[in-house]
Amino acid sequence: MMAPEKRLSPAVQRWIFKQGWSALRDVQVAAIQPVMAGDRDLVISAATAAGKTEAFFLPACSAVDPDTEGFSILYISPLKALINDQYRRLESLCELTGLSLVPWHGDVSQSVKQKARKKPHGILLITPESLEAMLIRRVGWMQSAFASLRYCVIDEFHAFIGTERGQQLISLLDRLQAIIPKPVPRIALSATLGDLKGVGQALRPGGGLESTLVDAKGAQTELCFQLRGYMDPDLGGAKQITEEQLASLANTRIQKDLYRFCRGGFHLIFANSRGKTELLASSLRELSEHAHVPNEFFPHHGSLAKELRQSLEKRMQVGKFPTSAICTMTLELGIDIGKVDSVVQVGVPHSVSSLRQRLGRSGRRGSSATLRMLIQEKQLTPKSSMHDRLRLELFQSIAMIRLLLLERWYEPPDNAQYHFSTLLHQILALIAQWGGVRADQLYRQLCQKGPFKKVSVETFTLLLRHMGETFLISQMGNGELVLGLLGEEIVNDYTFYAAFNTPDEFRLIEQNRTLGTISMDNPIIPGQLIIFAGKRWCVLTVDDEKLCIYVARASGGKPPRFDGNSASVHKRIHEEMYRLYCDERYAIPAGDGEIDYLNEEARQLFQEGIREFQNRSLEGLPILEENGAVYLFPWSGDKVCFTLFALLISQYKIEDVDAGSGVVEVLNTSASQVVDVLRSTLNEPMTGADLAKRVPKRPKEKFDHLLPDELLETGFGARFFDIDETKSWIRTL
Repeated sequence: MMAPEKRLSPAVQRWIFKQGWSALRDVQVAAIQPVMAGDRDLVISAATAAGKTEAFFLPACSAVDPDTEGFSILYISPLKALINDQYRRLESLCELTGLSLVPWHGDVSQSVKQKARKKPHGILLITPESLEAMLIRRVGWMQSAFASLRYCVIDEFHAFIGTERGQQLISLLDRLQAIIPKPVPRIALSATLGDLKGVGQALRPGGGLESTLVDAKGAQTELCFQLRGYMDPDLGGAKQITEEQLASLANTRIQKDLYRFCRGGFHLIFANSRGKTELLASSLRELSEHAHVPNEFFPHHGSLAKELRQSLEKRMQVGKFPTSAICTMTLELGIDIGKVDSVVQVGVPHSVSSLRQRLGRSGRRGSSATLRMLIQEKQLTPKSSMHDRLRLELFQSIAMIRLLLLERWYEPPDNAQYHFSTLLHQILALIAQWGGVRADQLYRQLCQKGPFKKVSVETFTLLLRHMGETFLISQMGNGELVLGLLGEEIVNDYTFYAAFNTPDEFRLIEQNRTLGTISMDNPIIPGQLIIFAGKRWCVLTVDDEKLCIYVARASGGKPPRFDGNSASVHKRIHEEMYRLYCDERYAIPAGDGEIDYLNEEARQLFQEGIREFQNRSLEGLPILEENGAVYLFPWSGDKVCFTLFALLISQYKIEDVDAGSGVVEVLNTSASQVVDVLRSTLNEPMTGADLAKRVPKRPKEKFDHLLPDELLETGFGARFFDIDETKSWIRTL
């Protein structure tokens, strides 16, 4: 029997030889047959740096005919930077195989795009937003340019699933398929997919092709891991801390340890927000200056100017000078930044999937994977909250590590959401694409066969009627829907192509150099001191018309407030935390179990949490009253906590109810009163939409302001509440 790699074309085999590879990796061998067959959808799942990109492109480039006119392979990426990186990686392969390689996004020059329009060929690398613009503006050209399309591959597919952008992407693929003569296989590449069996359904909700999984677990990279705990003084519980306190953070043990761990090597330091990223970068820069050594620490996040981000990426790729990037999710995905000695996570990660993705950035090119997690807890005082006394952040971190390393579990997509904002966006986009579409065609394309399957005919009709009343669409005499006056205005704006929020932003300018952007929601005034691009600045002037903020170097300051919402914590994580608290191996004083990756201070924090749990006899106890406060312990996901929050604020002041890390706190009440309030809801018919009406200042998606209130409330309820599970828990009180 012929070895799978011998099925690759001679040109591809020559390319492999030139790379100096002694053999293909497991995932690359396993993918050859199903990719070359070209008759099914594929999910290729493997660890970061396991060769997923080549696992698809080697057999795909072998299967396509370089003499074919039009694009043969469509590659879709969540990041422009990842497209640029893949262009660099695939360029030599395409030269040998005779395939053109075309990057297409907002930063690509018009001359490159114009050349591709005149002679489409080979591989097109594109973002969803650019594909949207192409379908709306050039659908006639696309019918010929993509007539011979053989494959559609989506990189980092986990970054799309369950999001507004993911719904848009699947709708785009369906719309593209509708103008192509035959079904085109869809291939998803990802290192972290929580429900591999369900990914095929997510790839093609309307069905049509069989789905195959290539799950190459392979040999596990050796892992060096430590969780370090830090007890820093409580800053008084104030929500706003002074600039002096922020400045003093440069001397805390976390910053000093980061400096000690990372100086002299290549590291990724993940903070959980752009503000923390800036603060850490500035503090580490100052430590370098105090030591009179060159700075090696640089921030990397989405608000920085492209030139600053690319300069840092290139510095790490070249590997000439030691470099540590303090970053957000921007370096979590698969951009090649060379060898990384270690990854550091500061604070609790957003999710197990995110932690897995970050861990995979280390341990590449034959070295061990090294991960440090730094968790800060407050010193306990008589006024400390239950959250601090139970050391919930530390326990959540340990629970996530256990789920990742022992059970290999990642969060599945949330299929309960409606995504009405993106549905409205796609209705406008489809009408703009064809000029006019019947309502039944829209429903069949988007809902019946598309990604919005939760939306009923009645709900869809309600949405169309509202869009007509608000001049987004209009109905012609022949029954076709066309864009209304407001709809045309929205679609013709350059920001329309993105389904997610892209707020107006101010540019930060030093002399004639743009440092990056910040949202206009941030109040910035002349004379204000801020931290940005890892340095400290004084605001000189603010130009509201040109949306520019002019700055000069200064000392002092704090990061501007950046926009962004935290993801909900899955119930599996809080359940694992509860198992930790109840595990007899860790009971005090009899237990002798030990978690060997905790440093001494983290071990002490862990024991404090266990001791508090035992002293309050919280095992099996759902509610606790103490010092005029009542604590609820559902040990379920954030959806249950949010539901309890919404139920309680109908009877209590909103400032007296708090929910976080799986615990709900109610002030100025008694346990019996809280139980009475909650149990009174058991026989009350309610929906998520009913609860949504009680919540002020709900987070909004991009086109929410164009939706009727009824759909806004239904969508919010599905996203944030779980009434059935909450009522089930209330019955245990």
